[in-house]
Amino acid sequence: MFRPITAADEAVYLQMAHDFYQSDAVDHAIPDAHIRRTFQALMNGTPFAACYLFEIDGQTAGYALLALTWSQEGGGKTVWVEEIYVLPPFRSQGLGRKFFEALPELYPDAARFRLEVEDRNQRAKDLYRRMGYEMLEYQQMVHDCPLQTEKNPDRINR
Repeated sequence: MFRPITAADEAVYLQMAHDFYQSDAVDHAIPDAHIRRTFQALMNGTPFAACYLFEIDGQTAGYALLALTWSQEGGGKTVWVEEIYVLPPFRSQGLGRKFFEALPELYPDAARFRLEVEDRNQRAKDLYRRMGYEMLEYQQMVHDCPLQTEKNPDRINR
């Protein structure tokens, strides 16, 4: 049902990630160049990210992109669920729930699992709460590095 992404999955991953960033599950779109860079990092064995494809009856049904970090606040290795996307024909079949149930087996050394959710994405928030996630009151801030922006003139300002 879930398997690590491979080089053969490039086209399907790039399309799904593009579609994810065009959906109302995110606050803003990103350049496709970022998606391609992430795929290349995954294929080059980055220690900071992992990606799993979801499959049902041999068909690709979605993906989850994870970021792997250390958190002093969390007390150890933190697995961020950066993106989780299920293709429309496969939604409401429990794939998201099953993936969240599998996370502790995939990362038994994790001290914390963490994610972001858009306030308007009530279905996702309800699922995450059922899976034991709690809301944090943090507001997040970002600072995009100028060098990266210069390399990527199509970068979207938030």
